[in-house]
Amino acid sequence: MTAIEEKPAGPAGPGGSGGAPVPEGHVRLTIDGVEVIAPKGELLIRTAERLGTVIPRFCDHPLLDPAGACRQCLVEVEMGGRPMPKPQASCTLTVADGMVVKTQLTSPVADKAQQGVMELLLINHPLDCPVCDKGGECPLQNQALAHGRSDSRFVETKRTFPKPIPVSTQVLLDRERCVLCQRCTRFSEQIAGDPFIDLLERGAHQQIGIAQNKPFQSYFSGNTIQICPVGALTSAAYRFRSRPFDLVSAPSVCEHCSSGCAERTDFRRGKVMRKLAGDDPEVNEEWICDKGRFAFRYVTAGDRITRPLVRDARTGELAPASWTDALRVAAEGLTKARAGKGAAVLTGGRLTVEDAYAYAKFARVALHTNDIDFRARAHSAEELDFLASRVVGTTPEDGVTFRAIEAAPAVLCVAFEPEEEAPIVFLRLRKAARRNRARIFHIGQWTSPGVEKTIRPVSVDKGSIGTLLACQPGAETAAVEGLVSHAPDVAESLSRPGAVILVGERAARIPGLLTELVKLGEVTGARIAWIPRRAGERAALEAGAVPTLLPGGRMVTDADARAEVEQAWGLAAGALPATPGRDTTAILEAAAAGAIDGLVVGGVEVDDLPDPALAEQALAKAGFVVSLELRASSVTEHADVVLPVAPAVEKFGTFVNWEGRRREFGTTIESTGALPDCRVLDTLGVEMDVDLFTQTPKAAAGDLAKLPSVLRKAPLPVEPAAAVRSAGEGQAVLATWRQLLDNGSLQSDEPHLAGTQRPAVVRLNAATAARLGVDGTATVKTEHGSITLPVEHADLPDDVVWLPANSGPSKVGRVLRAGHGDVVSVTAEDLLAGSSVEAGTLTGSTGGE
Repeated sequence: MTAIEEKPAGPAGPGGSGGAPVPEGHVRLTIDGVEVIAPKGELLIRTAERLGTVIPRFCDHPLLDPAGACRQCLVEVEMGGRPMPKPQASCTLTVADGMVVKTQLTSPVADKAQQGVMELLLINHPLDCPVCDKGGECPLQNQALAHGRSDSRFVETKRTFPKPIPVSTQVLLDRERCVLCQRCTRFSEQIAGDPFIDLLERGAHQQIGIAQNKPFQSYFSGNTIQICPVGALTSAAYRFRSRPFDLVSAPSVCEHCSSGCAERTDFRRGKVMRKLAGDDPEVNEEWICDKGRFAFRYVTAGDRITRPLVRDARTGELAPASWTDALRVAAEGLTKARAGKGAAVLTGGRLTVEDAYAYAKFARVALHTNDIDFRARAHSAEELDFLASRVVGTTPEDGVTFRAIEAAPAVLCVAFEPEEEAPIVFLRLRKAARRNRARIFHIGQWTSPGVEKTIRPVSVDKGSIGTLLACQPGAETAAVEGLVSHAPDVAESLSRPGAVILVGERAARIPGLLTELVKLGEVTGARIAWIPRRAGERAALEAGAVPTLLPGGRMVTDADARAEVEQAWGLAAGALPATPGRDTTAILEAAAAGAIDGLVVGGVEVDDLPDPALAEQALAKAGFVVSLELRASSVTEHADVVLPVAPAVEKFGTFVNWEGRRREFGTTIESTGALPDCRVLDTLGVEMDVDLFTQTPKAAAGDLAKLPSVLRKAPLPVEPAAAVRSAGEGQAVLATWRQLLDNGSLQSDEPHLAGTQRPAVVRLNAATAARLGVDGTATVKTEHGSITLPVEHADLPDDVVWLPANSGPSKVGRVLRAGHGDVVSVTAEDLLAGSSVEAGTLTGSTGGE
């Protein structure tokens, strides 16, 4: 960045010029004859933008460090009445007091310089706009027309390259189009921390490329496509599929994680063609992860359910039925179940707040039960107490936000892998560490790629400013408890104003952890934020889709709260059940034991559950199962009635992100006939002689508005930490969590996205591998099944083994029926005696399949 020495203020104001006094920390300068007051340190190109003057540029981006690579933003500058010897790049020049700037609007010198740069950029750039994916939305096209010459003096042969080069399975590179703006390389290094794409060669031979046999395997690679100012980087999934001017665009919200990123969905002829990052400074700025960008083809998957299905009593097979018949059969079955041993509701964690509210109301009003839970994952009573007393009702005004994370002097991540579970939170952590030198601490098992890139961010020149606090799986509670006494440096950092503690959903598997985190927050003053993995979990919590809470966080055991809800719903006094319901595991256990006659399941993936085998048994033995889902699943196989529901792009509604921020979105694809869950449940309720008043998402939202959330901070019951399990001979303690790109059903039909998944491997340290005698491949097994995968060494504690929870063949819950902190056997022997088993195969029990 060019440094300009500031002059002291003169008698009539800074720089001796007249006019109003300049506020402290600001300077006065002149741009195109207009006097401007700007903050010290602001880039000249930003000051001009605020004035309304657009200076052409390619390399400049407001979220990237200045590079001055393209030279398209040249302007004429005077300092102290003396012109600088040549035009200056306004994207690297900071404003100074008394500076006089002439842009291309008033300076022939600047205009000629910009035309010359444009002519130089077009010398080797192919004029293939009619076939280029960027054609129609290309900054180079627009600026060539506005600031370029009408003809070219270049008559030689243009440079060409073999094309395209697959930078990854998702990103293709046409090198001859590149203008070397370095946006992609700076994003990869500065923002994502994945410097696999870089400038190669020198001088006239310089080009963008990747290291040989090292693909650009980044969770954020799609952003380089969007910010590329030319058609050099293109999407393999979108390339040559459509023209920008053939697309219809609609603002939308990402449905994949709890960040609630702003997106733009582009569609054509009723089909989504691509998704782009929206501009939302409060949430995702201008970035989205590749899952949010590319994982949208599940909507048009071949197993999409578009008609209701009813199981034929004679053949036992599901057969298409009319909505009238399907709803009648479902109502009769659930009414019978309600009158018998009762029915329960499992909603999953992907619902909008309107749909979650409909499930919560349906359970209480239509089924007369509090047996409802959205937590289709590991969960605990301690977690529910924590959510009820520390999360429900919090908003961005009184809780932790993305901006608070960015501004925090220290952040502690516990049972939370940010890059895998909430990628935009990960980007904010990197930004906090890189720009504000925040200290980032992780209590976990190994320096995963996400941990590495937040505790040692690129471009921080003084070494590590963060720490991995390694512990045994399941020992996180003891690690948090001992922070103040055994890690005073960490405790001191967390005591600074603005410090934040981030905890993930995996904490529910570790007894006492949430209780200890609350204590740590009280001791240090750090604020706690709960960040679940799925997009709809916070909405379901607020809507009351849990066994102990009514909508708005009201306790089901509170008589006044029940009376308030009964009045809002128009029910008779005492109509709502007063006994807390069963959680997901208890519901499944009851169904498997024949203690529940009916189940209503809303988009739950069996493999997400802590014990998929138990879920299979419950679905098989439940008297009557109604499934509301988008695509065929393991639940479909056991359902008596299947009612299709609309995906996010075919309905409108509201997600609530982890901050408590409402993320409203409209219908993108109109008139498909698909119905939102709230409409289906409302109609089903009518068949059962109850009115839910959730006919549309708008109606459901209006009904929920009668029950605003209440914020209650109650002390948590003391939850003792569980004893940490130790490994015996031939054993190790299992650490596991899900990777961002894995076997999730919303990622299917995306071969380009699947190509950038991180490999499923067994990780352990060298000493543990030597003790167990494993090398090359290892078999991790329990009495229920086995998984064999390649071995990679990592800085895990001794006697610990790590597996991805649901990647490729590594389906830990279904195959091993184990989880984080459990003891497993690890061997180098074949799965079946006397046979050769390839890495990545599965054997043994797989939950009854």
